[in-house]
Amino acid sequence: MTAAVNPEPAKTTAPPRSLYAHIPFCLHHCWYCDFAVVTGRDDLADRYLEALDAEWRRQTDLVPGIQTLQTVFVGGGTPTQLIPDQLTRLFEILRGPVAFASDAEVSIEANPEGFTPAKLAALVAGGVKRVSLGGQSFQPRHLAFLERRHTPSDLERAIELVQSAGLRCAVDLIFGLPDQKLADWQADLEAVCRAEVGHVSTYGLTYEKGTRLWRDREKGSVLPLANETEAQMYELALDLLTAAGFESYEISNFARPGQRCRHNEVYWANDPCFGIGLGAARYLDGTRSVNTRSLDTYLERCQAGLDPVQSAETLDPEARARETAMVQLRRTTGIDRAEFRQRTGFELDALAGSALSRHLARGLLLDDGKTVRLTRAGRLLADEVQADFLVSR
Repeated sequence: MTAAVNPEPAKTTAPPRSLYAHIPFCLHHCWYCDFAVVTGRDDLADRYLEALDAEWRRQTDLVPGIQTLQTVFVGGGTPTQLIPDQLTRLFEILRGPVAFASDAEVSIEANPEGFTPAKLAALVAGGVKRVSLGGQSFQPRHLAFLERRHTPSDLERAIELVQSAGLRCAVDLIFGLPDQKLADWQADLEAVCRAEVGHVSTYGLTYEKGTRLWRDREKGSVLPLANETEAQMYELALDLLTAAGFESYEISNFARPGQRCRHNEVYWANDPCFGIGLGAARYLDGTRSVNTRSLDTYLERCQAGLDPVQSAETLDPEARARETAMVQLRRTTGIDRAEFRQRTGFELDALAGSALSRHLARGLLLDDGKTVRLTRAGRLLADEVQADFLVSR
């Protein structure tokens, strides 16, 4: 049955004011990682930046009415695998077709190893305000399991370096490792709190199909942690980080007041966003496109003035509304009915009434009449609840 459309028109989509740029170069491809990463090809970095420049200019030429960018996020890969001069060039490229707003949030990912004062100086000169460190753990044996090349001391030094420059510092942590104990995870959480960073992302270890970690699990040489223990770890993060002054504003993300990642909030609202670089995704005018993950193909197509997109999908209005509901459930604030109606043209209850009723009865959702959001128990089963909003039953 088709969901009832609200008589009010959906809000007109404004030109995107956010940009994601992907830098794929890495020192090592960790065995759990499913991102578009290349190793041993740093000699192509200058050529890659020129291709990135060509793609960015082509993409902005196709979108009329662009103003300034409010958020810019440079991810990878390891963006700071670039040398300082290349980092300087990168931000010249990003500022080329569209200016950054004076209060723009400019973020970049970095790995603790190889993160030098010279690279930090290039980031500051480029307008970076926020550095997200791929820490993953403060414990040597867990870093070794994850194939991370840095030490706990490297991570602590990188945090201090970022903070000394007056930049906001975020740290990613991973839990749910096969031999990880609850006490191990508590030690990581306590360490990141002592470091007084402004933002923490806590991700359960995932076995992405096609990765070496996934293949070893399939062979039985890696045994996943019990679901019950992983759930306890997630709840411990909720309790410990909240007690330390962080707010949980999304399923996996915690921020001190005023230090939320504004760029990621664009994704969780399902707002439009530019995306450039190897394997990058963009969401423009209702179409979600993903670039090729072949570096050689990417370079060739961009340098020929062609679009490096590998796949694209344009959803119909109902499918777009369902997708919006699904991603907005990730936020602690959940789905605001009035805003959802204005944005999509659909009434939430007409669109997903059966899913709402089912998960309210299970205690996985809260509904105050204005908003719908996950309960604490619902957070533990978020994937299941979100998936239910994508289908009509």
